[in-house]
Amino acid sequence: MDAVLREPAAEPLALRHGKAALTGAIRGALEEARREILAGETPEVKELSVLETASRMLSNRGLRRVVNATGVILHTNLGRSVLSERAAAAAWEAATRYSNLEYDLASGKRGSRYDHAVPLLRELTGAEDALVVNNCAGVTLLALSAIVADVIADSKPEVIVSRGQLIEIGGGFRIPEVLDLSGAHMREVGTTNRTRLSDYEKEINENTCAILWVHPSNFEVRGFTESAGVADLATLGLPVIADVGSGALLPLGGEPRVGDALRDGASLVLFSGDKLLGGPQAGIAAGESKLVSAMRLHPLARALRADKLCLAALEATLSAYLEGTAREELPTLGMFHIQVEELREKAEQLARDLARTIPSLEVDVAPSVARSGGGTLPVYEIPSLAVRLGGADADALAARLRNADPPVVGRVSEGRLWLDVRTLLPGDEEAIVSSVRDADG
Repeated sequence: MDAVLREPAAEPLALRHGKAALTGAIRGALEEARREILAGETPEVKELSVLETASRMLSNRGLRRVVNATGVILHTNLGRSVLSERAAAAAWEAATRYSNLEYDLASGKRGSRYDHAVPLLRELTGAEDALVVNNCAGVTLLALSAIVADVIADSKPEVIVSRGQLIEIGGGFRIPEVLDLSGAHMREVGTTNRTRLSDYEKEINENTCAILWVHPSNFEVRGFTESAGVADLATLGLPVIADVGSGALLPLGGEPRVGDALRDGASLVLFSGDKLLGGPQAGIAAGESKLVSAMRLHPLARALRADKLCLAALEATLSAYLEGTAREELPTLGMFHIQVEELREKAEQLARDLARTIPSLEVDVAPSVARSGGGTLPVYEIPSLAVRLGGADADALAARLRNADPPVVGRVSEGRLWLDVRTLLPGDEEAIVSSVRDADG
């Protein structure tokens, strides 16, 4: 016991078993045993048990494939959109080959990474110009910073925004703080539930440089409400920056579409690549050439620029829209549009396989409700089906499946573990059966 309480020689132990990479994990396993001893417990501290614990710790490290059986299509914690095969192939090609990332093949001179995907975005949205950076929070900060930088230095540039749109999303991304970082003074108008066009008009002054319209993202205000849309704001004669967030290019649940916002008169429309667009993580600005150029030339643009893998995957994703195959090609859109009856065969087959593999489990198929997630369509419900597992402690079973290989993430409700089949990808059913078998053992 005393030897364990002292600093162990973890590295020689790992090397002796030909597993130098396990050194850190073995230290962790021994530290776990040390804590148990200090707590008055008597753990088994044999070399084999330490290695087994270390292997378990190591298997839980790093980015891994996870089976999403939650029914949340754009699950932020599980990586949001899944790339199409074409997009993944394009990213792989860019990763494993040289490319014309910043090279003009026609002239033989230096090119610009900012030119990639721009022609496709112009055609799809009707915008004069476009820019791709690493995410939507970044493109919002860059757009505001570029507009403020264009204002006379001794003035106090102001951006008007409705109080009902001062949202927080993600890991603490708050609109007021982004405005402050950009150098703009935020002028709030209206109230949380009602902001009229006249509220904006009254606050316009010589320092006003833009109006910011923000999609409420992951919440919705109902009841006694009123708001001014992009078309209304465009009549005020100031640049309107519309952060529509989700990147919807096709009709879906009433979510604002990029092209509609531009046609309504927005000077810039900002949106994500990995939400309803169904592509890689990216922040995209589409709109007036003058404003996009100012963003491209701003010092922040380099800090926020998208890499070659993102650009390659985005081009492939946008190509599917132009070719009219987006709903068939993009997994995200496919999950939204597949009908419940098409899911039934998948759910019933999975239930049969699980019941056959683990006879002690209580298995059935039940109606479920899937959701969009990812800061989109906050109250949009999608009818679905789930395989429910009972006959065991649901929380304990869920925990074991999260630590299986591959991990399976479902949801616990009504004392059972629900595995929603709407968010399952090809091959996930076999993985679930294997992981449940391992978890039962």
